[in-house]
Amino acid sequence: MSKSSSDIAEQAATARNLRADAQRNHDLLVDAAAVVFATSGVDAPMKSVADQAGVGVGTVYRRFPRRSDLIVAVFHREVDACADAAPLLAMQYEPFEALTHWIERLLDLIVTKRGLAAALHSGEPAYTSLRDDFEVRLVPALQGLVEGARTEIRADITAAELWNALARLCAPATVDDFEPTRRMVDVLINGLRVESRRLSDTRD
Repeated sequence: MSKSSSDIAEQAATARNLRADAQRNHDLLVDAAAVVFATSGVDAPMKSVADQAGVGVGTVYRRFPRRSDLIVAVFHREVDACADAAPLLAMQYEPFEALTHWIERLLDLIVTKRGLAAALHSGEPAYTSLRDDFEVRLVPALQGLVEGARTEIRADITAAELWNALARLCAPATVDDFEPTRRMVDVLINGLRVESRRLSDTRD
């Protein structure tokens, strides 16, 4: 017996609702894990994530069978949010100020998201693609902000060079040793603008 068009439509609607529910549950757990990881590190008990999300531990493991699966999901969530912030900041602030605010957000992602940076550099197979994902999403965001502020910074500095400089400054930093890193990054950013003005004065 063939299905009627109404039966097919109902089945399609049910499938869409199931996918939507699955996505909401996924997002709920990733949001909860982001909160827990930020305060307790990526080694926090899965029960803490479950409690934060208001679900049972079994739900966490059904969605994310391995801890690394959840860490990767949180990592992508944080990176996407950082990348998506770039055009929003460009609309809210003057170009150089937008660049500065975005780099501050990048620092929070690299340094204060406890354990995510360590996972990035751990060498574990589950995380091998994270470094490339990190750069693929964030370097273009930085590129747009650098080009927007081009008249205020040195013309010979590229987004890739600035990215590498930030990575080198942040590499040895830890959550407990964050302020020295932030100060050095401030020196780097301010140096870009000061040098730009000095070169402009020299040309005049």
